[in-house]
Amino acid sequence: MTDTHEEITEITDASKNVDHDAKPELSKEGTSDDHSESPDPNEEPSDATEEAEGDECSTEEEDDKNGWLEKLQAFFVSKLNLKDKEVLDEVSVDGVVSYIKSGKCKNIITLAGAGISTSAGIPDFRSPESGLYHNLEKYDLPHPEAIFDIEYFKLNPKPFYVLAKELYPGEFIPTPSHYFVKLLHDKGLLLRHYTQNIDTLEHIAGIPVEKLVEAHGTFRTSHCLKCKKEYSQEWVKDEIFADRIPTCTVCDGVVKPDIVFFREGLPSRFYELSSIDFKHCDLLIIMGTSLTVQPFASLVDNVSASCPRLLINRDDVGLSETRKVFHQLFGGAGLENNSVRDVVLIGDCDDGCKSLVDKLGWTSDFEALLSGPKS
Repeated sequence: MTDTHEEITEITDASKNVDHDAKPELSKEGTSDDHSESPDPNEEPSDATEEAEGDECSTEEEDDKNGWLEKLQAFFVSKLNLKDKEVLDEVSVDGVVSYIKSGKCKNIITLAGAGISTSAGIPDFRSPESGLYHNLEKYDLPHPEAIFDIEYFKLNPKPFYVLAKELYPGEFIPTPSHYFVKLLHDKGLLLRHYTQNIDTLEHIAGIPVEKLVEAHGTFRTSHCLKCKKEYSQEWVKDEIFADRIPTCTVCDGVVKPDIVFFREGLPSRFYELSSIDFKHCDLLIIMGTSLTVQPFASLVDNVSASCPRLLINRDDVGLSETRKVFHQLFGGAGLENNSVRDVVLIGDCDDGCKSLVDKLGWTSDFEALLSGPKS
């Protein structure tokens, strides 16, 4: 403990010695290295002179700050054991496959976004460009996103239910990406599947409810906004397809599917399980998400520094601006290009999952799931 205190003191003292207001000085003779004549004390410095002095000052200050920052980072990495440990034989998809095959990987967590449902034909219902909003023009929404605003819904639920009729779950079938997650469960490797999607395709694929965390809610259940009476998906669907606003049979309140609207909190299950699951995760697979929506995006940082992370997505994802600051000090935050544990598989999610299945030797089991009954 004494050694640690002395190290902190040394680093802190070094930072105090950095004179952030220091300015370059002339020699005692009043000359610079580049000029033999003394400057006229009454003469205003030229812009070029001020710029040169400012550049020199900035460079020295930056060097001092960077040196102090590097010492602080090295200290925390050493004392808190934040440095990545090499778990993969090689930082590649083959390295991940080898790790799974080794038997050392037993608790996989998957994070999923809209990209895993793209091939199912589900439109991007949050995008005004999707075409779904054309039918809502007569409702004169203040802005397209108002349809998913809980306060607007309480005032006028009709536009939401017009849209819901077009994208109601049950009209689509799971994709190979969904069945890849189901296969991980069948192999006894899936600790939990966290999804941002509300399409319920995980349920149709056969992933058990206890293995799911639907971060943005679900259409499977609905509740009255007034008395909180629960209603089934089938009852709400019948109401919607009969062009009626689902209304509570007890208090006449509006019945709303349990999906998360803007200005609503995420389900308690998300927070309860994420605080436990990620401590045990030994492989994190991120599928079809750009990791831009919080707090879901921050889940990638909840695994240990030694846990490998595989991204399967059309685009690479990097660090947010706020996470860059943390990363600069401690390292390990977000997906890193030069990490010993982060692997990126750029491309279609379904293709990426099929490639993994083939490399793992699970092709026959996977094809059986794809051709099996959809219920």
